[in-house]
Amino acid sequence: MKHTAISSIVEDKPGNSKQIIITMKQVCFLIAILWCGLAAQSQDSRSVLFDKDWRFKKDSTIQAESPSHNDVDWRTVQLPHDWSIEDLPNQMKGSVQGPFTKAGVGKGATGYTQGGVGWYRKTFTLDKNYEGEQTYITFDGVYMSSDVWINGHHLGNRPNGYISFTYNLTPYLNPIGKPNVIAIRVKNLGENSRWYAGSGIYRHVWLTLMNEVHTEIWGNYITTSNISSGSAQVKVESSIQNASLENRKVNVRVELLSPLGDVVASKTQPVSIAAGSTQSVTQQLTISKPALWSLETPILYKAKVALLSNGEIIEQTTTFFGVRSIQFDGGKGFLLNGKSVKLKGGCIHHDNGPLGTAAIDRAEERKIELMKKAGYNAVRLSHNPMSPALLNACDRLGMLVVTDSYDMWERQKMNFKEGYHLYFKDWWQKDLEALILRDRNHPSIIMWGIGNEIPEAPDTSGYRIAKQLADGVRRLDPTRPITEALVYSPYVTQKTWPDFEPHLQYLDVDGYNYAVYGKFNLLLDNEAATRYETEHKKHPQKTYMATEYFPPAALENWEQAEKFPFVLGGFSWTAMDYIGEAFIGGPFLLPDTIPAKNAMYSGLGAMGNPWPVYASNCGDLDLIGNRKAASYYQNVVWRNTPIEMLVRHPIPNGMQEVQSPWGFPNELKSWTWPGQEGRKMQIHVYTRSKQVRLELNGKMVTEQSVPDGSITATFEVPYQAGRLVATGFDNGKETASIVLSTAGKPDAIRLVADRQTIRADANDLAYVSVEIVDNKGNVVPSIDDVEVTYQLSGNATIAGLGNGNPADLSSFQQNHKKVYQGRGLAIIRPTGKKGTLTLKASAPGLKDAVVQVNLK
Repeated sequence: MKHTAISSIVEDKPGNSKQIIITMKQVCFLIAILWCGLAAQSQDSRSVLFDKDWRFKKDSTIQAESPSHNDVDWRTVQLPHDWSIEDLPNQMKGSVQGPFTKAGVGKGATGYTQGGVGWYRKTFTLDKNYEGEQTYITFDGVYMSSDVWINGHHLGNRPNGYISFTYNLTPYLNPIGKPNVIAIRVKNLGENSRWYAGSGIYRHVWLTLMNEVHTEIWGNYITTSNISSGSAQVKVESSIQNASLENRKVNVRVELLSPLGDVVASKTQPVSIAAGSTQSVTQQLTISKPALWSLETPILYKAKVALLSNGEIIEQTTTFFGVRSIQFDGGKGFLLNGKSVKLKGGCIHHDNGPLGTAAIDRAEERKIELMKKAGYNAVRLSHNPMSPALLNACDRLGMLVVTDSYDMWERQKMNFKEGYHLYFKDWWQKDLEALILRDRNHPSIIMWGIGNEIPEAPDTSGYRIAKQLADGVRRLDPTRPITEALVYSPYVTQKTWPDFEPHLQYLDVDGYNYAVYGKFNLLLDNEAATRYETEHKKHPQKTYMATEYFPPAALENWEQAEKFPFVLGGFSWTAMDYIGEAFIGGPFLLPDTIPAKNAMYSGLGAMGNPWPVYASNCGDLDLIGNRKAASYYQNVVWRNTPIEMLVRHPIPNGMQEVQSPWGFPNELKSWTWPGQEGRKMQIHVYTRSKQVRLELNGKMVTEQSVPDGSITATFEVPYQAGRLVATGFDNGKETASIVLSTAGKPDAIRLVADRQTIRADANDLAYVSVEIVDNKGNVVPSIDDVEVTYQLSGNATIAGLGNGNPADLSSFQQNHKKVYQGRGLAIIRPTGKKGTLTLKASAPGLKDAVVQVNLK
């Protein structure tokens, strides 16, 4: 059997003691350093990646935990790995296409994908550096119900598919130089999720070498206080374990390093630790003239904690942290470093579109890059712990984070009879501790969420559990407030609002899902619109936010945030399209004879089994990261942009388009509509200006006022190819304008790589945008049916092909895929060797395209 030798870690030597003042001119340089230096960053600096060359087989009939099991015919895979995104056998159009099957247990909820039972095995040999040391293995996340064996010994089972967990391998390892076999069985069976969860070891695995006397995994806790321009207090708490059979004395030395690597503070404290025990050591240090972590300057420091015996370093860990203050005040709202910040947020699920749930570092980083570029300053992690790689990206890029811990407590939600509720009583405390201990040093995290739309929230069991969870969080990290996403509606629960109020006493920030609903009041209770005000009068010290809101109600929600200091802002559902909860974003085409209200309910009923739609279609960005109508609208709402213009898809005669509460009208930022000449097109101009003028091909078409309480001017204009211009005016003075021009006939393919040089390892990716363009280089957004074929050469593989079409069931992993609205995406993954990768794209009737990316 193939096996791998594991080498030990070499830690950096302590740097010279110098003080450095960070200036704004250095910010971009420092961020670039962090981007390069934090690739595949473990939550523990002693760890090495353990992702390479695992054996995999999907099979529910075998028992493969024994070291002697023959896995020679198994596939070799690189982690992170998600088997549910891979093509299924026995393809049959209309029932099994790509990774989708109409018979999928989760139906539209999980995007018609398939789980099952999968086995992973790896044979490895440790060198002499591991002799006499402690060896741990850490899984960042396995979906779900994983069992782990080392050399035939069962280490344990972990039901939660989103949580990180660690096992001590030391007692069961073979002598140095002899092979070890680790085996993992993963079970994703039945109805256990209401979105696409993926299957397998879909996040990183790490091997950690430690001295017998060591800092525990996730054992450093760093907090900052008394922050001013002149100084900041930094408290470093370290949990030190003595796994030896003798009492030990060590010196615990803490060094704080600036972003440039200079030591800016240092302190040493002796400690005596009894055999087989753990002891906490706390040290206070001061940083002079600190560089603060903020949205604009996400500067990170490092804390090196070294254990010294007889003057020699026997153990050292490095932990990143940010110097920043957060405050939540009923009169002032949310303050970051003393400055008021409103949350321009979006909820995200954990899948990465064409990659499934594989949490490859670059995929997680790109997701946050896209959101930052689209105007967001905050994300809500829905509805579970997410990967360390994503949180690292939020730290580096300056994105605020509100966590979620659970989507279910003790009570089953909907028909997911095999969900986490089966395990909550036995596992909530272990899982909560793993979440908080792992993530509490991230400066990006500003709130801990303890639940989402919990069915038992308004009854006594909900009160009991909320207190347990809140007490557990505050014990582990009292520096951040606790929130929860509550939903109240007669359509959701038979309880009244007073039944929720005993629950709220355990929360610092009340999160409301869909409290301000715009035109969709037929779905919710009529009291919700004043909930912020009435609750604030009762609890003036608290703050409030929209943990979820309908994208079409972005304006009404933002007006609450601008009006009331105690309303922090909110999170749209959702920032990006995701696999599963198929077609909750609609829109639905129904006969125009159905009354509007009845059509709404008919449309929502269609979400139950929407095959062939596999994705939500409710994102502000689509599955491959392109901005959709809701994103443009929202940026005008947030006052990020002054004007946007979109054109609605023509509706077939005799039909009506029914908008989902979670969706948006079916419209494009385009004036390319071949075949619609002379037909009236509905145009939406979004602007804060009071007057809008529309011109077509140099001639004024019409002018109108924006209705009070709205930012939307609606026009109907007969389609004529050319140049459409919308201009906003206030009191006769031009404020902003936007132009849409008709693209010509499709002429060529264009490939654009997100970066010209990437790392030559499997944790980096090249994202190559695929565009169908005319002879002037304009994207032709009316093209949906062109299939592009790809040829790749170099030390890389095609990790996934995608488009924004929520109903395209074709494979993500073959070498061909259609574009949608003139765009597609190719994701290329290096194999580990340097060189140059070359991607060629071709399609009938179009000029080929080639792009090259350097691998270093």
